[in-house]
Amino acid sequence: MRRPSIALVWLAGLTFALCAAECRLEGAEAVGVVSHVKVLSDKVPDVSSLEAWKRSCLKEGMSDQKKALAVWETVVRFQHQDAPPLEYLHHENTVLDPIKLFNVYGYSFCSVASAEVQALARYAGLEARGWSIRAHIVPEVLWGGRWHMLDASLINYFPKPDGQIAGVEEIVQAVKAWLQEHPEYRGNGDKLAAFHREGGWTGWKRGPALLSACPWFGWDGWLPAATHGWYSTMQEYDGSTLSLYESGYSQGYQVNVQLRPGERLTRNWSNRGLHVNQRGGGDAPGCLTGKVGEGSLRYSPKFGDLAPGRVGNGTLQYDVPLAGGSWRLAALRAENLASKAEEPRGPAVHVRDPARPGVLELRMPSSYVYLSGTLAVEAAIGSGGRVAVAVSTNNGLDWQPVAELKTSGRREIDLAGSVFCRYDYRLRLTLEGRGTGIEALRLTHDVQHSQRPLPALDKGKNIIRFSAGPQEGTVTIEGSTDPGNKAKQLVYTDFHPIAEGVGGPLMRVQGSSGQITFPIATPGEMTRLRFGCFYRARDAADRWDLEVSFDNGKTFRTVAKAEGPKVFGARYVTFSEIPPGTTRAMVRYTGLQRNTVCTFDFRIDADYREPHGGFLPVKITYVWEESGQERTDVHVAFRPEETYEILCPQRPTMKRLVVELAQ
Repeated sequence: MRRPSIALVWLAGLTFALCAAECRLEGAEAVGVVSHVKVLSDKVPDVSSLEAWKRSCLKEGMSDQKKALAVWETVVRFQHQDAPPLEYLHHENTVLDPIKLFNVYGYSFCSVASAEVQALARYAGLEARGWSIRAHIVPEVLWGGRWHMLDASLINYFPKPDGQIAGVEEIVQAVKAWLQEHPEYRGNGDKLAAFHREGGWTGWKRGPALLSACPWFGWDGWLPAATHGWYSTMQEYDGSTLSLYESGYSQGYQVNVQLRPGERLTRNWSNRGLHVNQRGGGDAPGCLTGKVGEGSLRYSPKFGDLAPGRVGNGTLQYDVPLAGGSWRLAALRAENLASKAEEPRGPAVHVRDPARPGVLELRMPSSYVYLSGTLAVEAAIGSGGRVAVAVSTNNGLDWQPVAELKTSGRREIDLAGSVFCRYDYRLRLTLEGRGTGIEALRLTHDVQHSQRPLPALDKGKNIIRFSAGPQEGTVTIEGSTDPGNKAKQLVYTDFHPIAEGVGGPLMRVQGSSGQITFPIATPGEMTRLRFGCFYRARDAADRWDLEVSFDNGKTFRTVAKAEGPKVFGARYVTFSEIPPGTTRAMVRYTGLQRNTVCTFDFRIDADYREPHGGFLPVKITYVWEESGQERTDVHVAFRPEETYEILCPQRPTMKRLVVELAQ
């Protein structure tokens, strides 16, 4: 990488100054947050949302088969088979949203991979279903009037002599026919493994012709990750377990990196051993220490993986700029508070009228799951005064006290007990007493993210695309439908729903009909509601009606129906006909029941215009190594959309990517 000349440095500084002046002329000093900050490399597909995935991976004119194979390859690329991350939000406690899984984790096991194939296939307009076979779960996708098995978990599918991909029942039929001719191998894993090894690991080729022709077995009969092979496939498809089954899936998560003045997000192509299961909720994934191209990740480079590993630990840090008045633009609530810019006396931010409390409320949304949280606050406490600190993880409906400051000085407060395994919370500081205020305020979080979808560089020319916008945020309602998860995660009742004839585990309809209504409010004008559920409606007369109200429940509009007969069904919708100026809505699930109506998983997302959203220059810092030498590229984006190049003469080893507002 070439060192910039003095003239170029001077020119960049002049450009920045001119841009800043232009921003001031346009009133950009009122910008409190820049939303949907995205950095993409031409070497890595964009899977930051369902829409982005569709643009990146599905091409116009694709046949249904090619669409299905693109779905399969996406899941192979972005989900590694491993011990699953547990968030206790969905009915299996695992993470079942494909976009969240790809971006936050990058690993899980077979039922999740099956759910992801089904979710993406249906989003692409294809029919899909799932099967439970022996010790394994696999999906099928329908095209050409026939079902086809596409296992993205163990990375295989089975072409027939006519070139068509076999379905689950066809694979089972082929295996059962062979076992009928060789009954001594039925149910005997040791004998199958020995048969597999015969002839120097070539015995497997004398098995069922459908399996012998599978392009995903290596010469030695092992599948691409080398964790499973022919012998295990023979057991999985022996027909002893065979039933339709769906793990279900959630939709609604998307990556929305938001930056305020003083906020910085660092995503690392490495980890410090932190992971979401670390608090005793499950096993650590093997890929925590795995290297791409080695061990069970040996297959990953063939699918375009440029990362050194899979699990990433990043940092989200927010130094609230208290010195001026810009902190108000990012606050959800700022009452009875003054800054030094407004009143020279007192701390940086202090109580204006000592007869009343001052309140500062901040929202901390994250695209990546929180693994820790530290609030560092330097407080000045007046005589008899105090600063009370509280946290809300259910959109401000309830508040949990976490600290009370009665003496001046710097204090670090551990927030992990409140925010671990969350993506959003609100922080409230209540200041009381004359002279009470805050001199400094910093929030620091470890987050977990997958290394795989990060915009990695490769040897040669790399095209980097930066974008920011739309200037929107999202308020989410998502809680476990299992009340037993209350100690580990939010449950649906934490969002104060109004229920009539719906309750208990799985939000079950308790009579012939019932309804449950979730009020939702946004800090700015609502732009759309995205919501739905994974449900059961056994009878043809069973169903959920998905409804919305914008007049405080006086009237409701049905926007979709989640109908039966379905043992497993998923229905997610986007509703954009929001009355202007709306900041409050109600989402209602109305159930009509003849047999069984319940909900395994649900999610409600309310998108809104950020009240002080806009664009400010964004600083993008890439750090990598070439031949053991650290290299850095710093680019300041002065426009909401920019494209630039990074040249790597040698194959880079990626280190970190930092985004922050240029100040």
